[in-house]
Amino acid sequence: MRDLKYLGYFENLLREANNELIVQAKKDGKVCVAFVCENTPEPLMNLDGTFSIRLSAPNTGSMDIATYYMTSFLCETSRALLERAIEGGFNFADCVIAPDGCTMINRCVENMELLKTMGQGNDRFFHQYMEIPLKADENGVELLKLQCKNHILTPLNRAYGIDTSDSAIRKAVAEHNEICSLIRTIGDFRKEERPRITGYEFHVLTLATYLAPKYLIVDKLRETLEEVKARIPDEKCAHRARVVVVGSEIDDLDFTRTVEQSGALIVADRFCFGALPGRQEIPLREGEPALRQICRFYQQSSQCPRYMARDKVLDRREFVYRLVKEYHADGVLYEALKFCEFWGYERPLASHILTEEMGVPTVCVDRQYTGSASGQLRTRVQAFVESLE
Repeated sequence: MRDLKYLGYFENLLREANNELIVQAKKDGKVCVAFVCENTPEPLMNLDGTFSIRLSAPNTGSMDIATYYMTSFLCETSRALLERAIEGGFNFADCVIAPDGCTMINRCVENMELLKTMGQGNDRFFHQYMEIPLKADENGVELLKLQCKNHILTPLNRAYGIDTSDSAIRKAVAEHNEICSLIRTIGDFRKEERPRITGYEFHVLTLATYLAPKYLIVDKLRETLEEVKARIPDEKCAHRARVVVVGSEIDDLDFTRTVEQSGALIVADRFCFGALPGRQEIPLREGEPALRQICRFYQQSSQCPRYMARDKVLDRREFVYRLVKEYHADGVLYEALKFCEFWGYERPLASHILTEEMGVPTVCVDRQYTGSASGQLRTRVQAFVESLE
């Protein structure tokens, strides 16, 4: 297939944490709200005058300094982010929002604050720590609403004068929904027998919506959608199997590239930084505050293993099974960063049940934050592909 027009442009954006669009948005006078977890409602960080950036550390090398502060037994994502912060790589941020999605990422941000890695010269800079419910019920909705008000909306209003009214939130949701609609519509082409977009290309586009100001890329996403609609797929698919990738956060393009070069086409992405369900439109109705509806939606739609209620545990397995059927996948690749506490216990049982009780072939892989172990990954994926043929 012909290369997508803006694929190289988006790839270049993702090579730097402080990419050119962040620089442009800051010049536009926007407030950069940095966050570190999918459980933080994005529309609340993209109100008029603000834009959200999920922190990432591309091209990570040594993590020795972060390891000194956090030990080698914490996941590499938390250490890579702290290392980049110590290097001064996140100085573009005007605040950081950190929910207790996991203790490791929370400890990472606490170290950022203690070491004063950000906010130099900005006396309005703040760190905020949110408490995320463990159960998705109405009590959890009330708790999340209170946390969002106290740790996102009120600090933004007091420090930077941001309008946090219901109408401002609804406008932000509408803009968020357009991004989600574009990404999900592009992603739906992966359901085809001969997909018009690869998993790698889709990962690039999706990552850009997390790591760049959305208002500066929406026009290119619109154009890319029209391009994909008119794209003619290859007569013969170069991949030997179709897989759903499930697990912890993947902001490393080398991972998806290696998986697909090993013969497995990624047709669905159920991982942090993915589109399922991370790029799902948020429905709003009149008669109820938008904030409460957003909180309820995030709780009900979340597939994060932090939610430990039995109904959520069962729903996560059913969700993966539905993806397998909907995207016509041959198997599931469960991945987890080494020492990831939540996926560390979610992955073994879920993969076992999916294989033994639901009849879906699975493979489990441990991975590092960067692609330094791509040889091992390639061997595992190639063996899995052969077992599916």
